[in-house]
Amino acid sequence: MNLPANPFLAAIRVGQPQIGLWASLASNYAAEVVAGAGYDWLLVDMEHSPGDVMTTLGQLQAIAPYASTAIVRTPWNDAVMVKRLLDIGAPGLLFPMVQTVDEARAAVAATRYPPDGIRGVAGSIRANRFGRITDYYARVGDETCVLIQLETQVAIDRAAAIASVKGVDGIFFGPADIAADMGLIGQPMHADVWARIIPAARALMDAGMPVGTLVTDPAFAADLLNDGFTFVACGTDTGLLAKGADNLLAQMRKTTKER
Repeated sequence: MNLPANPFLAAIRVGQPQIGLWASLASNYAAEVVAGAGYDWLLVDMEHSPGDVMTTLGQLQAIAPYASTAIVRTPWNDAVMVKRLLDIGAPGLLFPMVQTVDEARAAVAATRYPPDGIRGVAGSIRANRFGRITDYYARVGDETCVLIQLETQVAIDRAAAIASVKGVDGIFFGPADIAADMGLIGQPMHADVWARIIPAARALMDAGMPVGTLVTDPAFAADLLNDGFTFVACGTDTGLLAKGADNLLAQMRKTTKER
């Protein structure tokens, strides 16, 4: 048995736009619901969710039968956590709050076996189908997607240098934290935030580096993809549930007679 190709990674390497959704509910059941929709990628969040390794495992198992590629956002740039997430079969990782070239190098190193990195070797793990994938050790480095998240103005200023680190497959801009760093907390769609992001993103795109982000305005998400962003998440499972519940209740209250 051979290691399957990573469809998300193959797509962003050739510039094929990828539409994503954030999965923050830390539930395998909820992950299966959204996986059936057919998004190109689903971001399984461990940074801003109650999820742990076991809930993440359940989400990966729930998503696996579907066409969506699961990308896990790690709680931090931590080699021990990365090792555990790769062992349970995460096809890709998003590393939050990367500020320097050295931090980007550490992220990549955590995903690679020696001599190219520091990932510990285990024999029978879910990632290699418990030893049945015979070329796993030889190919997993090429099939594991490494995305680096820039979330401050300092990180944006270093975007080109961070993107040049060997093994970085994409740069993700985090508008919520960038807004906070600019004194605009709670305003990720502020024009000044995007005036800061877009030039850096354009420079990366011109250099051939895939660029992504998360916005919850579908029209703006589409504009970004049409303008050259490669991977954009256009919503969150928590947001969809909250808005759906609110809208349904508002509709019922509007159409139900007072008693």
